Amino acid sequence: MTRPGRLRLATAAVLSASVLAACSGGGDDGNGGVGPIVKYERPGEQASVAAPTKKDTVLGPEATPAPVSSPEKPNLLMITMDDAAMKDMQFMPHLQEVIAGEGVTIDQGLAPTPICVPARATLLTGQYSRNHGAVTISGEGGGYKAFHDEDTMPVSLQKAGYDTMMVGKYLNGYTKDEVHHQPPGWTVWRPTVDFATYNFEHPQLLVDGRIKDYDTYSTTLLSDQSNQLISDHAEGADKDKPWYMWVNYVAPHHGSPHESDDPDGISTTVPDKRDRDTFKDLDLDTTPEMFEADPSDKALIRNARQKWSKKRRAGLREERQQRVEALQAVDRAIARTVDTLKQTGQLDNTYVVVTSDNGFYVGEHNLNGKLWYFRDAINIPMFIRGPGLPAGTSTQAPVTNADWAPTFAALAGTTLDRDADGVDVMPWLDSDATRRVIPISGWPVKGGLKPLYTGVIVGPWTYVRGRKGRGELYYTKNDQYQLYNLYGDPRYKAVRKQLRDLWQETQDCAGATCPRTFMK
Repeated sequence: MTRPGRLRLATAAVLSASVLAACSGGGDDGNGGVGPIVKYERPGEQASVAAPTKKDTVLGPEATPAPVSSPEKPNLLMITMDDAAMKDMQFMPHLQEVIAGEGVTIDQGLAPTPICVPARATLLTGQYSRNHGAVTISGEGGGYKAFHDEDTMPVSLQKAGYDTMMVGKYLNGYTKDEVHHQPPGWTVWRPTVDFATYNFEHPQLLVDGRIKDYDTYSTTLLSDQSNQLISDHAEGADKDKPWYMWVNYVAPHHGSPHESDDPDGISTTVPDKRDRDTFKDLDLDTTPEMFEADPSDKALIRNARQKWSKKRRAGLREERQQRVEALQAVDRAIARTVDTLKQTGQLDNTYVVVTSDNGFYVGEHNLNGKLWYFRDAINIPMFIRGPGLPAGTSTQAPVTNADWAPTFAALAGTTLDRDADGVDVMPWLDSDATRRVIPISGWPVKGGLKPLYTGVIVGPWTYVRGRKGRGELYYTKNDQYQLYNLYGDPRYKAVRKQLRDLWQETQDCAGATCPRTFMK
């Protein structure tokens, strides 16, 4: 636990059973897997996390940008998965070959509010959740109705001469009662319709203003629709017009119909029939944060202290198996899209970003779900390929989902109609940057405008504060699994004060007042 290491994947946690089901309204409160309970000592009993040295600083010298030469008005494609975790990416060979192998893997991809609606609204606006208003998934401040969609990135891109196309999941609460409203800025609008969004075998899609029922597996349907639009654009009268497309796959989010081998009391996804049981031997990880034996220092999260029976662990193992199996169809869909771009002569003029709205916990820190601040939820999959980018490389430059809207606007040669909190990250993808100050936050899933926690991430440091002033502090350079809360450790008093000051300075930032400096 003292090995230096990369920021760990992030999948997030849950405060209660309602959080676990966060994005669709149903779910479980965390069911078990098969890995052993890991025993470890508290820092006061054994110095597992070393005292800070002069090198263990919070801030660093400014990094040097490395501008990328890009074509004028390239095509822009965003592919989003739902609840995909960093550790899931090793099971997606097509993604690794045609995206990561031909582009840049962003090791520090971050979702500052790691749950469905807030993260997706951030992708559309370039703003942190407290600034775009949709801070949670339902109730006050939550869901589709809380989001003001009149001046999003697609609106700005249309003004810059782009066709804009959306296929797949939009925001929670976009039901058949809401489909009369098409958000501005979209040339083609083909969202799934709640609650059929989560019916993998019988999804509904809004096409030309009418709801259509399908008996096609959800991922296949969305792949069919998006690839047809790409092909049609290449052959149409506006084939020389640039385009932006947002494809939103539902997998590996849990959904229906239920299968006979689904565990009791835990929500699972639905793989394509051809992929079922192809990972039946997949086990849960056995890293130290799995089923954390002594979570007494995790004061802000009640479910971090839950107990996991052998049966519940077995259920969680089944959940992970099905998640990986469901991602196989997404993996094939990504390869198919790259092939369509190639066959239609558009690949060399298209930037392709693949990411997830948030990560996911499957036993890490005794959690099952998302929302919380451990790297398993906040650190999300993020890849980009396109003209001018070095193939087969990775970057330690931190990139948030708030950065993609200003990045796409810059590539399109325009600016956003909103004041973005994020930045154009293209100059940093091949730079020496490793850290920046990133505000983080999470709100109750059933609504409410008082956050459950706020904090900052700065490189290996994670600092969070809860409603009652309780705090947590983690240093992943010496504790990559975030086992040890250093908030009360007197050796880290100076570090804690510096992070507290940064937290106070950034929690209400907006636009240009948000931190934008990249550091080494």
